[in-house]
Amino acid sequence: PYHVPVFVLTHHPRDPIVMEGGTTFHFVTDGIHSALEQAKAAAGGKDVRVGGGVATIRQYLQEKLIDEMHLAVSPLLLGNGENLFAGLDMLKLGYQCTEQVATPLATHVIIKRA
Repeated sequence: PYHVPVFVLTHHPRDPIVMEGGTTFHFVTDGIHSALEQAKAAAGGKDVRVGGGVATIRQYLQEKLIDEMHLAVSPLLLGNGENLFAGLDMLKLGYQCTEQVATPLATHVIIKRA
């Protein structure tokens, strides 16, 4: 579905899953740095996108491994959820909000590392 290699963080080793159209899911058990290095090597100089839940993104932010982040904040309330920025001092980590655009369905926020 992505037409590029995908590197999935997991605690459970498993063989890669090859899909039609160029997507292969590789399962990485040795951490965020390894997953990122494998993704960068596979990307051949192109951009790498990091996706995941709050815990995954928070790890990459803490290590200053995210250059730019696009958040789409929707006004739909689904309970407490997890706070992406809890315990993170984004300014100390070198991140700043560079753009915000409100639309009827979401507010789009761009955060970049200086």
